[in-house]
Amino acid sequence: MNLKEATQRTAQLRETIAGHNHRYYVLNQPVISDFEYDLLLQELIGIERKFPQLQQPDSPTQRVGSDLTESFVPVKHKYPMMSLSNTYSEGELMDFDRRVQKTLDVAPQYVCELKFDGTAISLIYTNGLLTQAITRGDGERGDDVSANVRTIRTIPLRLQGNPPDELEIRGEIFMPFAAFDALNKQRFEEEEPLFANPRNAAAGTLKLLDAAIVANRNLDCFLYYMPAGDGLFRTHYESLQAAREWGFQVSGHIRLCNSMQEVLGFIHHWDTARKALPYATDGVVIKVNDYAQQRRLGMTAKSPRWATAFKFKAEQAVTRLLSVDFQVGRTGAITPVANLDPVLLAGTTVKRASLHNADQIALLDIRLGDTVIIEKGGEIIPKVVDVDCSQRAAGSLPFEYITQCPACGATLKRDEGEAKHYCPNDTGCPPQIIGRIEHFITRKAMNIEGLGSETVELLYHKGLIRHVADLYHLRKEQLLPLERMGEKSVDNLLKGIEQSKKTPFSRVLFALGIRYVGETTARKIADAVGSLDRLIRLSEDDLMLIDEVGDRIAESIREYFAKAENMAIVEDLRVSGLQFEAEAKVQLSSVLAGKSFVITGTLSRPRDEFKVLIEQHGGLVSSAISAKTDYLLAGDKGGSKLQKAEKLGVQIIDEGHFNLLLNL
Repeated sequence: MNLKEATQRTAQLRETIAGHNHRYYVLNQPVISDFEYDLLLQELIGIERKFPQLQQPDSPTQRVGSDLTESFVPVKHKYPMMSLSNTYSEGELMDFDRRVQKTLDVAPQYVCELKFDGTAISLIYTNGLLTQAITRGDGERGDDVSANVRTIRTIPLRLQGNPPDELEIRGEIFMPFAAFDALNKQRFEEEEPLFANPRNAAAGTLKLLDAAIVANRNLDCFLYYMPAGDGLFRTHYESLQAAREWGFQVSGHIRLCNSMQEVLGFIHHWDTARKALPYATDGVVIKVNDYAQQRRLGMTAKSPRWATAFKFKAEQAVTRLLSVDFQVGRTGAITPVANLDPVLLAGTTVKRASLHNADQIALLDIRLGDTVIIEKGGEIIPKVVDVDCSQRAAGSLPFEYITQCPACGATLKRDEGEAKHYCPNDTGCPPQIIGRIEHFITRKAMNIEGLGSETVELLYHKGLIRHVADLYHLRKEQLLPLERMGEKSVDNLLKGIEQSKKTPFSRVLFALGIRYVGETTARKIADAVGSLDRLIRLSEDDLMLIDEVGDRIAESIREYFAKAENMAIVEDLRVSGLQFEAEAKVQLSSVLAGKSFVITGTLSRPRDEFKVLIEQHGGLVSSAISAKTDYLLAGDKGGSKLQKAEKLGVQIIDEGHFNLLLNL
């Protein structure tokens, strides 16, 4: 490779890696595996080493990927949060050991720890109390997510024993497999996009603006490093023992190793044993134990020279694609599912795997009868990741995605910007109708006890229900003749239906199953509008003033209430006595009536307090700036929202001006 070729290739690699960094750290939607990403980064590192003149300060090799958002206050790290160099090769691990020994002139003691597959966090304690929790961010600055982190039960709010007055400790927040499965099951039932793996789920959860939701997602945390530990202890291992005594959850799977052979033994053991753990691990971290030796080894611009990570390769299996089924969800979304020759993968027999959508099938050029490679995303969700074209039968034809709904025959649609096709026949497609009723009765919606999915299907196929409002017209004499419906079961079912009439408005709104309106969005809308009647009257522009409601959600709400069939169901539910108004809020005045606000920057009090004040005086709070925003309430470090407000001519006010508006 000459200099000209190297220049072109480095530009390509930097652009590609930057795009993957954004998808990984900001969107939490990676499209390639860690292994593929590391290959790209290693190629770029190799070219820059060969051609030092091509190195640039903004190269991905010189920085840590960023997960900064505008939703949280950015905080500068006292000690930069650096990333680790990593390898998949035992040979490169031995090279690391040789470099360490050459610098130290002695064989060091290593500490081996499991590498947890989550999101990095830095915790700061003052006089034993948790005062701040900061994400990695770009390594120099991170987001203050203290409110969310305080909901994680394994993170102590107050330390035990005699910790130093000022303490910073770092670790990994992760989502255990059981919590991940439960979350994706819920999202599947609500037809929301599934998280690809527990790591993405943990990162996405930590950036939620509602700490109550975070608390319900059962995040966990292991702590593993004190950036100022060398001022307190002689070795890293001693610091971990002290951290455990102070009340931190430190992994029990740590080993002191006196040779690289012992390190490799630890790696080989956990490459298999990790499959029995209740959380995801993707490798082993190897650290020089002695702090004095760490100081001698020093740092590069990106990572410490005294530590590295050995990463496990994702377990894969090879099998044959037999056929493809197409599932129809309650909103009409079509999901293709691969039927496979049964194959053992990560301890379980896999017969089916996700194909995601038409684009993914076309990207992989998947064909019936192909030999396919499957793996488990986060070692949980089976998915087809590649095709062995060398095994493809002669004369095989490209896969043709269906154009008609497999359930009702309607012509499928695909909106611009949407990944999935969907069936538009929402009033006549049986899986959609049954799915909407099943969604309506779930615990987080109407929570109708005594009524499950099997009973819903039975009632539908017997002609007793055709939409959700029919549930409130069921009679005992209709139900008793049905199979598995004894008198006690019928009484419990009817009692559950009657009891559901007391369900709060926000959950009724969620239960209606409006496309894109999930549980959190429904609650935000209910809080903002107060009643279904007002919601029905709002325009798309008015709807987009509500926090977390964008153009797609606003359009979906308007489309829902524009259909006569839906309005008939709504009126039927109203007559049946469901709650279509939110509980009355404390209303102090109407001085801000009709005014919309966006809040940004660091203020004297939490943003939620200002949001409550605005709503108590009749105003609306949105998360996004638009030309229809009346005021931007800006504190310090307003960021891009401040710039956008200036560009759009939105009035920018500080706390003093805000108090004048309220006559405070």
